[in-house]
Amino acid sequence: MAVSWAARQKILLLLLSGLSLGLTRSPKQHFRILRAVPKAWRDIERRALYRALREFKERRLVDLTEKADGSVEVILTENGKKKALAYKIDEMKITEPARWDKKWRLVIFDIPEKKKRAREALREKLKELGFKELQKSVFVHPFESKDEVDFIVEFFAIRPYVRFLRSDFITNEADLKLRFKLS
Repeated sequence: MAVSWAARQKILLLLLSGLSLGLTRSPKQHFRILRAVPKAWRDIERRALYRALREFKERRLVDLTEKADGSVEVILTENGKKKALAYKIDEMKITEPARWDKKWRLVIFDIPEKKKRAREALREKLKELGFKELQKSVFVHPFESKDEVDFIVEFFAIRPYVRFLRSDFITNEADLKLRFKLS
């Protein structure tokens, strides 16, 4: 039975978050470890976890090292970290506050042609997050989104080409308020 995409995604994200996972054949040690780990780990079926970890090892996403006490240390490789970050970027959302602070968040960029794929990916991700395109290289959003934009910029390695601004005034603001359904 194959491990579901959602389970693999959850395991990689948990590993990325820095949670340690001890795998052991000893039932006593197994229960000690399970008591110490968060609920998210306990929700993953043990056989599925082993299958996923074998698959991750084959794909060079994790390294497994047996320790002296019989447990196995799971270490996320650089490829594993990149894969986990890709999952994280797919789940990203901008939180809408109870009240709008009347500030606009603008993302402006001038990404060179040699990084065209990153430029197109940035545009698509900004649209997915609800940004509206003002011009080809200028996007706007009414809610705080600096952390999300920083994450995207780092993920696509385009930091030198992207700027994030907050503004309390934009001409033709009424049109934007209608597009974002703001009062």
